Amino acid sequence: MYIWQRDDWKQGDMPAFHWQTETLLPQLEAVRLQQGRLLGKSEAVANSEGGEPPHELQAAQLDALVQNALRTSEIEGETLNVASVRSSVINQLGLDNAGYIVNDIKGTPQTDALAKLLVEATTQTQASLSLQTLCLWQAALFPEPPRFVELRIGQLRGDAAMQVVSGRLDQPNVHFEAPPRETLEAELQRFIHWFNHAPKGLDVLLRAGIAHLWLVTLHPFDDGNGRVTRALTDRALAQAEHSSIRYYSHSAAIMARRSEYYEMLEQTQKGSLDLTPWLSWFLTVLNDALTQGLARFDQVLTKTRFWQQHSQTVLNQRQIKVLNRLLDTQGEEFLQGINASKYRGLAKVSKATATRELADLVQKNCLTKLPGGGRSTRYALANHSNITTTHKV
Repeated sequence: MYIWQRDDWKQGDMPAFHWQTETLLPQLEAVRLQQGRLLGKSEAVANSEGGEPPHELQAAQLDALVQNALRTSEIEGETLNVASVRSSVINQLGLDNAGYIVNDIKGTPQTDALAKLLVEATTQTQASLSLQTLCLWQAALFPEPPRFVELRIGQLRGDAAMQVVSGRLDQPNVHFEAPPRETLEAELQRFIHWFNHAPKGLDVLLRAGIAHLWLVTLHPFDDGNGRVTRALTDRALAQAEHSSIRYYSHSAAIMARRSEYYEMLEQTQKGSLDLTPWLSWFLTVLNDALTQGLARFDQVLTKTRFWQQHSQTVLNQRQIKVLNRLLDTQGEEFLQGINASKYRGLAKVSKATATRELADLVQKNCLTKLPGGGRSTRYALANHSNITTTHKV
């Protein structure tokens, strides 16, 4: 029995969801602490410059939206071109290159439509949700009809049973089955009314978690349900934070726990209407997203300020590529700096050219030579006095 088949799902204005508030309170407090930290960082940057939104904040917003577009698609097994996504987001936000090196790769109809959807979801927070909105969002995911599969675009799914699966097409893992088509309109109207008129006193973060589970349970479309659900979750979070500007990606945190995501959906669909385990998992992922957002926020500020500092520095494309790799790197790839051998691999040049271009970057105060010498000579990003960062290479 799935949760939508239970008697306590079918009665009243909403299913009889319940949860243990005391169990969730520590996680709610932890999430709000992280929200405050991220807000504080952004306000500190904004207040330090005044006037128009600082270039650094534009870059951080761009980075978060690019991550959201990439990861919400990746969860569904679809890989998008990073440069195309970035171009589409830049155009949708009306930004300049926000500290990134401009290239000739433009957005595609797919990335343009996805960027528009994600921006609309989080900026039009005062608009009431409607069935038309959900259908338009689903249609935006398919600007060009698929060639080899018949798909209803911009309309609800057909009469066939809807199974939620993951894994390979030839060996799908069935997690649950959605409610039948004949009840779908009524179920959606009940959900939409609840989303627009959530009960007073309902914690806004729990509302986002409930909305996510409820809509993905209904699975109203032939395809695109996960991405539409995550877009709506982003709207709920934007409403909770009273801000349309995002500096973190909830989808990126879900992607990092993708297998858990499907396991939790399956367990919840086959359980009772006690949502405590689901909401606890949802808050854990949200806390992950904010933690990742804080780290990426610092990283983006570092990168943006670095290129502002070197806006007039003459560099070739190979040097720019390597510097961006150093600025973007996470983990331990360049924890000990970069040497000539690694430069050769990244830039695809000879040893002599690598040595010469590294020396040029040192002379231009882009890199600094680390202690040591000879074949083991390593280089790190120069420590500019006006760049504040906790990131090291």
